[in-house]
Amino acid sequence: MEDEPAVNGDLNANVKTRCRATGDPLLDQRICRWLSWDQNPQTRAQVEVLMEEGRREELRRRFGSRMKFGTAGLRAPMGAGFSFINDLTIIQTTQGLYVYLSRCFPDLCTRGVVIGFDTRGQEASGCTSERLARLTAAVLLGKDVPVLLFSTYVPTPFVSYSVKRFGAAAGVMVTASHNPKEDNGYKVYWSTGAQISSPHDKEVLRCIEESEEPWSGACWDAGLPDRCPLRTDPLVEVTCNYMEELKTLCFHRDVNTSSPVRFVHSAFHGVGHRYVQQAFQVFGFPPPIPVPEQKDPDPNFSSLRCPNPEEGHSVLELSLRLAESVSASVVLATDPDADRLAVAEHLPGSEWKVFTGNELAALLGWWMLFNWRERNPPPADPQRLYMLATCVSSRILRTMAQQEGFNFEETLPGFKWIGKRMVELSAAGYRVLFAFEESIGFLCGDMVPDKDGVSSAVVVAEMSSYLHTQNLSLAQQLHRIYQRYGFHISRTSYVVCDHPPTVRHIFSRIRSFEDGSYPKSCAGHQVVRVQDFTVGYDSSQPDHSCMLPVTKSSQMVSFTLANGILATLRTSGTEPKIKYYTEVCAAPGESEVSRLEAELEDVTRVLVAELLEPEKNNLIGRLA
Repeated sequence: MEDEPAVNGDLNANVKTRCRATGDPLLDQRICRWLSWDQNPQTRAQVEVLMEEGRREELRRRFGSRMKFGTAGLRAPMGAGFSFINDLTIIQTTQGLYVYLSRCFPDLCTRGVVIGFDTRGQEASGCTSERLARLTAAVLLGKDVPVLLFSTYVPTPFVSYSVKRFGAAAGVMVTASHNPKEDNGYKVYWSTGAQISSPHDKEVLRCIEESEEPWSGACWDAGLPDRCPLRTDPLVEVTCNYMEELKTLCFHRDVNTSSPVRFVHSAFHGVGHRYVQQAFQVFGFPPPIPVPEQKDPDPNFSSLRCPNPEEGHSVLELSLRLAESVSASVVLATDPDADRLAVAEHLPGSEWKVFTGNELAALLGWWMLFNWRERNPPPADPQRLYMLATCVSSRILRTMAQQEGFNFEETLPGFKWIGKRMVELSAAGYRVLFAFEESIGFLCGDMVPDKDGVSSAVVVAEMSSYLHTQNLSLAQQLHRIYQRYGFHISRTSYVVCDHPPTVRHIFSRIRSFEDGSYPKSCAGHQVVRVQDFTVGYDSSQPDHSCMLPVTKSSQMVSFTLANGILATLRTSGTEPKIKYYTEVCAAPGESEVSRLEAELEDVTRVLVAELLEPEKNNLIGRLA
């Protein structure tokens, strides 16, 4: 065992002795190091209780590894430990970020860093998003790096927008988006305004490991930003300019100002209420009717079983009930950090349709192209336009692109990859008109290279109001889109698995499923293509290499079947879930939609039962 680090004066001999109590020298050393560095009494107390109770596996879970950047940055439970979100890990992460930024940007002390936060918090660990944002600022201010620290909570896309607007070197958003209340996170944006991806994420992690020990007492001073002249508050300027630029997405203000369509909005106890209200005003709408129980921030998400609007009817119950009572026909719900959007529409017969992310993307993709053409008649060239989607999302935009003449590309899952590609296309003189991921993440236009629930909400409102003038509902327009481009029928769900060895076993078994290789059929349909994005294998390529980047840190395998169904299994980048996606794309005019739906259901059922083996692997199904 290496020599123990010097420890704080209050770390007495008894505690030093207990630091050796797990029987794992490396783990014991990491615990002792934690106690020598952590100045938060709540998290220090958590560790000491775990040691006193001899909870070795919990100590191993918290101290055995460090957080990694996933599809949405760092995300983990709040509490003590190097694999959790807390004062110390935020300070360490910011130190590593500073080291890397200082190597990449000689003018870092001129450009500065933008910092935002949501409304999460946990009394037991002394953590709130605001405190963690202030500690992030304190680390940077201690190195004379100017910070643009928002004075109050903001939507996540505001940080991306601000990085671009102010020419900052980077941005940090403290948020866990739609995760359970116990979680928090740390999302990093590069100077382009897009989230960091490889190689930046790996280099930041390496710099964190080089700079683990807190540099000075100033790192722990959450009040430093209030006293330092290097801190400015961008809130008013950013809000005003964002709302002004939002007007570029408003195509029918005259329709909006007289629209009889009524909207209900839920902020899901997060940051979205005030900003969605302002966005509606910009478009000429009266403000949407807020769900009173969910309008104001509440880190406990007290009226929700989970703060994820993607879960559909079960979490939209209050919104739908309010909408019925006030005769509103459309419900809009932004997730707690307002970067994602759920939409429901009241149908004849007192039923509500909650649109999937893929269905909303079909509507929004059509809407953005329709209005571009209205404003750019021939000979305007759609070849300068792009739409983007992640490779687990519906292929509806690909089909549109083939018929309408614009460009379409797929990226790996996670909006960080979409943002990265947007930056590249913009530099080459192209314009991204619309982008989406199936988990209700949308971007209309190119104001920010990240998903944006605020702008998406008001764009959906305008689309709904315009369609009303044509005697069409959103659902009816979706049907018209599918009639033109062919029905794109998809199924998306997940199982919960909080045991990494089980996940590794499942995907290892898939790779040696039949004759030492991947499955050759599913539900009686031949597998004609296998793409394994974890190991970089694509059976359709001459050299069997993946065309998209390899993602060794996560599991992801896709199968294309002879009947055209695409099926994908992947681990979530933000939660302990194995997600599964299936889609069949009918030809335009195909009338046997019910047959295709039945075929898709059969493939989905077999895919889950045979490859994931939920009962054998103790996987928890999605709640209804």
